[in-house]
Amino acid sequence: MREKITIALKQAQEAGEKRRIATLRLIQTALKDRDVAARESGRDGVTEDDVIDILEKMVRQREVSAQEFEESGQLDLAEQERAEGEIIREFLPQKLDEAEIRSICEETVRDINAHGLRDIGRCMSELKARYPGKMDFVQASCVVKDLLRSDGPKNVDTPPKKAGEGG
Repeated sequence: MREKITIALKQAQEAGEKRRIATLRLIQTALKDRDVAARESGRDGVTEDDVIDILEKMVRQREVSAQEFEESGQLDLAEQERAEGEIIREFLPQKLDEAEIRSICEETVRDINAHGLRDIGRCMSELKARYPGKMDFVQASCVVKDLLRSDGPKNVDTPPKKAGEGG
């Protein structure tokens, strides 16, 4: 991913795309800062998953800033923030759509034999391990909750009462 960013920066420089150059340099600086922090704590630098997390955080920051600029009437700055967010998004893995997320969540609930809301954590851990950076985990959490809430009473493992048993 770092190589893609470096190549994109060189192409932007050749094309004279100032906004793109500035944004790509911001990305590289953020990655270098995290590398330094990781090395100081005894790690070899940031992993690909860390890079994805950094880029997602940068996109979220730009979305919040764009909204704040828009609310204060600074539409040109809001547009600038959105443009930077789009440039950063280019380097993130393609996100799954709503139907794919629902299907994957249903499959995961079945795979780990989840039975109720108490299993949300297990489901989410499994989803994060299987699909790092590829899905909106807030959305997935809502889907899993809905599935487990609706499946909860049907999946209770209590045997039916026999005739003559009190209740």
